[in-house]
Amino acid sequence: MDTWNCPFPIQQYPCVLLAHGGGGKLMQQLIEKMFTEVFGPKPASGLHDSTVLNLPAPRIAFTTDSFVVSPLFFPGGDIGTLAVNGTVNDLSMSGARPLYLSLGFILEEGLSMDILWRIVRSIRKAADAAGVKIVTGDTKVVERGKGDGIYINTSGIGIVECEGPIVPASVQAGDAILINGDVGRHGIAIMATREGLDFQTTIESDCAPLNDIVSRLIQAGIEIHCMRDLTRGGLASALNEIAQGSSKTIQIDEASVPVHQQVASACAILGLDPLYVANEGRFIVFVPETQAPKALEILQSHALGQGACRIGKVLGECKPVVILKSFIGASRILDMISGEQLPRIC
Repeated sequence: MDTWNCPFPIQQYPCVLLAHGGGGKLMQQLIEKMFTEVFGPKPASGLHDSTVLNLPAPRIAFTTDSFVVSPLFFPGGDIGTLAVNGTVNDLSMSGARPLYLSLGFILEEGLSMDILWRIVRSIRKAADAAGVKIVTGDTKVVERGKGDGIYINTSGIGIVECEGPIVPASVQAGDAILINGDVGRHGIAIMATREGLDFQTTIESDCAPLNDIVSRLIQAGIEIHCMRDLTRGGLASALNEIAQGSSKTIQIDEASVPVHQQVASACAILGLDPLYVANEGRFIVFVPETQAPKALEILQSHALGQGACRIGKVLGECKPVVILKSFIGASRILDMISGEQLPRIC
């Protein structure tokens, strides 16, 4: 007699899938089952965008990232600006002031020198704008057809400027959740350029360095419990990661989450949920309820926070889930995405 097994959900895979890099469940499983098992136990405070090293003062934050975006150039940026800003933002989410970056280039044979020169100049411009220095690097060239033009790896070091640990485990019941602007721009900008879609007006990526706006919160004495930039997997995945890392229930109001009309329309046409679409200049911050008005005022006074608003709150230690209060007032679980909505977006 034949044995029938349901193929979905599939938890074990013999080969790497694109979805393993998508910021959802499969990526989380890959990190926990493959890398964490080998390289050491997960920190008690949970996984974060960068790690604070246990060294003599000052405390140092260290992070690394790789960038494989396609196309290389898109409205609002390119792979070079993405590499710098992405690493700067990861350091900033730990409350660190980014200082130094490394650059590793993997170049494909046949890449135009003009294209490489444009990317290198973009990197320099982005680094200057973020106030960081490129201090070391490496270059490798692979055979034609094996590199998709150019891949970039970056590592970053910064000095931690806040007192308390800014990690999911610091999130407390009653915390307010703030966001610095509308979501979904980067992923839709990439998708539209890649597929040649015409939405009448150009949707630009929100790619930008967040270190200055974060620094203003810290300098103002805001008690920041956690921050997370909304890259792969978007807002929904970031909230789920924090809910799991804090063992708290998080509730957000769908009507409060800012989505630009052009992005919302594009998502509706493409069958995408903007809450899962990647960003490169947006972050959420968890602060005590009493400090939420002041923190929001600081965010809105910055160029990268003019659309800042409150989107939800932490309910308490019920179970680690994210609850979405919909436009019609109903509530549902906002789960972490299983597959990949938009591959090759960062």
